[in-house]
Amino acid sequence: MALAQAKSDALAARLDGLAVGGSGWLGAARRDAASRLAAMGLPNKRDEYWRYTDPASLTQAAPMPAALFDAGDEAPAFDGIDAVKLVFVDGVFDAAQSDDPALAGVEITHLSKADGVDIHWAREVYGVLETRGQTPVHRPLATLNTAYAAEGFLIRATAKAAKPVSFTYLHRAEHSDALIHHCIKLEKGAELTILENGPAAARITSVMEVEVADTARFHHIRAQGRDHERRAATHVFSRVGAGALFKSFTLTANGCLTRNEQIVELVGNDGVAHVAGAAVGDGTFHHDDTVFMTHEGQRCESRQVFKKVLMNGAVGVFQGKILVKQGAQKTDGYQISQSLLLDGDSQFLAKPELEIYADDVKCSHGSTSGAIDDTALFYLQSRGVPKRVAQSLLVLAFLAEAIGEIEDEAIAEDIRSRLEGWLQRHEH
Repeated sequence: MALAQAKSDALAARLDGLAVGGSGWLGAARRDAASRLAAMGLPNKRDEYWRYTDPASLTQAAPMPAALFDAGDEAPAFDGIDAVKLVFVDGVFDAAQSDDPALAGVEITHLSKADGVDIHWAREVYGVLETRGQTPVHRPLATLNTAYAAEGFLIRATAKAAKPVSFTYLHRAEHSDALIHHCIKLEKGAELTILENGPAAARITSVMEVEVADTARFHHIRAQGRDHERRAATHVFSRVGAGALFKSFTLTANGCLTRNEQIVELVGNDGVAHVAGAAVGDGTFHHDDTVFMTHEGQRCESRQVFKKVLMNGAVGVFQGKILVKQGAQKTDGYQISQSLLLDGDSQFLAKPELEIYADDVKCSHGSTSGAIDDTALFYLQSRGVPKRVAQSLLVLAFLAEAIGEIEDEAIAEDIRSRLEGWLQRHEH
């Protein structure tokens, strides 16, 4: 009873100043989310899926201030990629800094302009996938976002997009608090790449709902920015149809607290879903990847590949589950989570899970944590490579499997170059 009251009080404080907007279908979806949120309350560290990560700074009434970060002459992530750029400043869309959305060759509508359209494709996606993702584990921060987010885009692809769509999130105010919600739908046979980069705000709570129809192909690559003090709770809910492909990769470097959740449903036969991440951080860095992969269709393939490099007391968390439902025969599910601890003060906490109700499957999971390979380090040093440079080379080799999940080589090279820059700064 005391815990329930504490959650209720925390929710009331967090919602102070927020209002459910909209009068049409979008308003109805938001009111439904607000009702669901009131019933579940905000997360608490005593909740099973938050026991490794304290959500207090994500749920408190006002965000903790985050000093603005100066990246020097470092270009923004994906700056060299030919993409349609949509810019947000502290969580608010800035049309003046953005490209013309029509250049992407897909349908793009700002959230604020969709409510007046009675028959809108997003009615079948907005809040729908998030609601499905609440079972069997509650994800209250995602529900809060569905109820109160006023910023975001609705994107529908009916064929192969002319260009990737790149969301750029700029942090310009020390006390900014952002709620961003994107809905993406790929019709049968369509193909789309979404890029995301930047810290967004002092505190960001985001949701992306992705409907991938039969034989469609979706690619998602994000770099979360190098701000040292920002806090983030992100959620990607996806539903993958027959013969469809869903791939998502996240690079996280720095940040005080990051919780990335991926909830994937493989609902059609022969679907493929790959989720990967590379995280590097030190000091107060706390990084949590929580993944829930559900197999419903037959002959589906899933991959979870997560690598974390931690130093100076940094903490990494991985919670990953593969659920194979009855009838999902010929499932091929693979999960690996590994950490490289560069000192004795950092720690990696892992909770891999398999739950299988079909009898003809191939599923595996593994989790390891360790230090730099002394033999490999000695080999490089014996050939004249300085120790710190040798360590950087081994770190990049360690992260290679996760980066390898990015199909576009130009984007993968951008990610690698950023990691090399981060490592070089720590060599001195």
